[in-house]
Amino acid sequence: MESWMSHLPCALWDTPLYHLAIPGSHNAITYCLDMNDRSPVDLTQPDMLQKLDKYMKPLIRPFVYKWAVTQEYTIKQQLDCGVRYCDLRIAHRPNDSSSDLYFYHGVYTTLTVETVLLEIREWLDAHPKEVVILSFSHFLGLSPELHMLLLTTIRNVFTSKLCPKTEALTLRNLWAIGYQVIVSYEHNIASCHSELWPHVPYWWANKCKAEALIEEFENRKPHGRPGGLFVTGINLTEDLKYICTHPTESLKDLVTSTYPTLLSWVKEQTPGSRVGSLNIIAGDFITESHFVPTVVTLNEKLLKWSS
Repeated sequence: MESWMSHLPCALWDTPLYHLAIPGSHNAITYCLDMNDRSPVDLTQPDMLQKLDKYMKPLIRPFVYKWAVTQEYTIKQQLDCGVRYCDLRIAHRPNDSSSDLYFYHGVYTTLTVETVLLEIREWLDAHPKEVVILSFSHFLGLSPELHMLLLTTIRNVFTSKLCPKTEALTLRNLWAIGYQVIVSYEHNIASCHSELWPHVPYWWANKCKAEALIEEFENRKPHGRPGGLFVTGINLTEDLKYICTHPTESLKDLVTSTYPTLLSWVKEQTPGSRVGSLNIIAGDFITESHFVPTVVTLNEKLLKWSS
């Protein structure tokens, strides 16, 4: 899976990336959440949780970590496993006088955005025919100046690997020019910069049961897929009721127990341009239950059609 794109059959080299099946990582950078009690919970969390965290930290924090971690493997390990779409949620820590940016989910990460992007670049240098889609979104606490700083960082790190939004997104074309990074950016500044693709739509079901999530997506599929890149997120979402009624569980327990059901549904899906077809499929704990190979194998269905 480490170089699955370069091993795709040549019949698919002219298929746009938005018609391929691509494995993705939901909340990709949660393997390095800051476990230090001095690190605050992020400001998107309900007031109630922020107050509880402030006054009952030893009780509350273990719960936050158990449900906030969505990936255990580092970004390089995820790329090695075959992930080619990364969901990156960007924040500036409150009361931080530096201009450092971090990722967040429940709490902030210990690694900065720049550090992680440099790791991705190193990996791409060693895998010149692999292409990644980096989705920057859910910006928290970023001023216009910090957005410009982030854009400068993205440009400085990826340089000639950055694919402008005028380019045809086929592997043959991207390989010919050396483009390896598609940056989507969920902010209106994206329209002013040629390297920032518009936000990649993310189908999110907001369900904590696999059957309910599958039903939600089956209801959406007949209405047709978005034209360009888009994500179907098979990540389950726990609510406070679920967490309180499963006090000994973690998100990983929930994911591990439901992956067999979810992946048997994934196996029935088809990439391509037709109504009901899927594109990027993102999940939590991406090394579990052969998630990545299950998604990549769907591309063989495109060969059956063209033959």
